[in-house]
Amino acid sequence: MSQRSDINRQWQLASRPHGEPSQDNFNWVEQSVPSITQGQVLLRTVYLSLDPYMRGRMSDAESYAQPVALGQVMVGGTVSRVVESLHPDFTAGDWVLSYGGWQDYAVSDGTGLVALGHDPKQPSYALGVAGMPGFTAYMGLTDIGQPKAGETLVVAAASGPVGSTVGQIGKLKGCRVVGVAGSEEKCRYVTEQLGFDVCLDHHQDDFAEQLAKACPNGIDIYFENVGGKVFDAVLPLLNTSARIPVCGLVSQYNATQLPEGPDRLSLLAGTLLKKRARMQGFIIFDDYGSHFGTFSQQMKQWLAEGKIHYKEQLVDGLENAPKMLAALLQGQNFGKVVIQVGPNEL
Repeated sequence: MSQRSDINRQWQLASRPHGEPSQDNFNWVEQSVPSITQGQVLLRTVYLSLDPYMRGRMSDAESYAQPVALGQVMVGGTVSRVVESLHPDFTAGDWVLSYGGWQDYAVSDGTGLVALGHDPKQPSYALGVAGMPGFTAYMGLTDIGQPKAGETLVVAAASGPVGSTVGQIGKLKGCRVVGVAGSEEKCRYVTEQLGFDVCLDHHQDDFAEQLAKACPNGIDIYFENVGGKVFDAVLPLLNTSARIPVCGLVSQYNATQLPEGPDRLSLLAGTLLKKRARMQGFIIFDDYGSHFGTFSQQMKQWLAEGKIHYKEQLVDGLENAPKMLAALLQGQNFGKVVIQVGPNEL
């Protein structure tokens, strides 16, 4: 069923997943399109972003953000068009970056909306390289990673929206960049299209040995968004004063218990101590929200100059959101996953 002007389709959270999420954790609901009052705008979703953090919002475990309540619309970043406005700062037809979630229509009082103008060239990029993922890459690498020319940077999930941007910025800063991805196809893209020096498939049995050979001078920066065996292979290769920005641990998001094996906490702590390494987690808008304008200006320049390349996996239909989130968490995506919910035209 395609988007309509009289029905608001929604995916509501029905239950909290144990392990991998499935469509059974959601309810498909159809309601009337909401009306607005003075000071509000009615937004129609055109693009919906799917991101790994959504798995955490489905859980009621303690985290940096409140979980989605059962029976509520699933959260998500959106690029929308203003259908109707009773707000002085917005007019019908405007494009905005919003947080409308998994639904066709949302009402906003303007808080948190980012104006994208009347005719943005690539509006969905505001959900990826020019938005939260790109911002995460930029601040995590430049502020925590502090790259210097000649250093070795290793990037997990190198073909994804964050990792691909991290590696390209690293190259612009003069680093030797080693990517890690989940297939030969992704690795070819990372080296041939994005310009990484090397990319390794972490599914290979000798991945740890390959990584050691690819980093003969050790690792100065490791951008962490995966965890698991990738980090295990990185740890013994860290150089003195290495920096490790941590923005996610997607390999663990569906885990229902701690991984089996010996307790390696002392190994991690001892390595950080002996190497005087810096390992820092960050929540992008909580920690760096005031820097978004600087990032946005720089990223627009890089994109215009062709210095940053970006791959988007565009999927048609709101009905496909649950299965695409599950696939994303399994690493089956190739590029930034965006759902096209409705038409670009008014």
